[in-house]
Amino acid sequence: MKRSDELDQLLKSLHLKRILEIYDEQVGAAEKEDLSYSEFLTRLLRAQWHNRQETALAWRIRRANLPENWSLATFPFARQPGVSRKQIHTLAELDFVAKAENIVFIGPTSVGKTGLATGLLLKALENGYRCQFIRAQDLFDELYASLADRSSRKLLNRLVRLDLLLVDELGYINVKAEQANIFFKLMEERYHRHSTIITTNLAYEEWRNFLGNPAMVDALLSRVRHYCHTIQINGPELREPQG
Repeated sequence: MKRSDELDQLLKSLHLKRILEIYDEQVGAAEKEDLSYSEFLTRLLRAQWHNRQETALAWRIRRANLPENWSLATFPFARQPGVSRKQIHTLAELDFVAKAENIVFIGPTSVGKTGLATGLLLKALENGYRCQFIRAQDLFDELYASLADRSSRKLLNRLVRLDLLLVDELGYINVKAEQANIFFKLMEERYHRHSTIITTNLAYEEWRNFLGNPAMVDALLSRVRHYCHTIQINGPELREPQG
């Protein structure tokens, strides 16, 4: 059964691109397998639905700004005894997102903090959550710039609405008092509303030196840690030395 020009145009107008691509192939299969009209239509619509799901996920991943599509399936747990595979896989069930709980990965460089955090973020994206990856340096730069052009409220609104925000490499930068203040505002507004993942090389007691203003840092930590899974990674470096 050859497609008519009218059918082609209708499929294009309805944005049913996947059906248009597989129609001839599926017609041949339906005739060979003697499918009913209902079964044939179900196959076409199922293929279109899967295509839209894949397209939507690809769009969410692009918007989330993941540095790489690291997944938990490829994380080298066998090489990192400082991480509990069971704990990470439990977190990957995403109950922490539903409960607006935080995760803080603490450890030195190259032990897998970013890989694990990104793997959890990717899992959340695959389940339809609004997520974003941002390096701490970029976040604090954006926050500071928003003070200059008075767009802080708009920026905060966007970041606060995210179901899951991943702030990577907190602690490797110098922070001005104004940046620390607006970061506190961000975390205060996300508190008990949406989840945040933070990777850092700093133990909690070192955050005062990093952010300054001990009273503010104490208030920040009380919010970050209230509903929080803290994962301290004491293990070998995973990154192979070069040269």
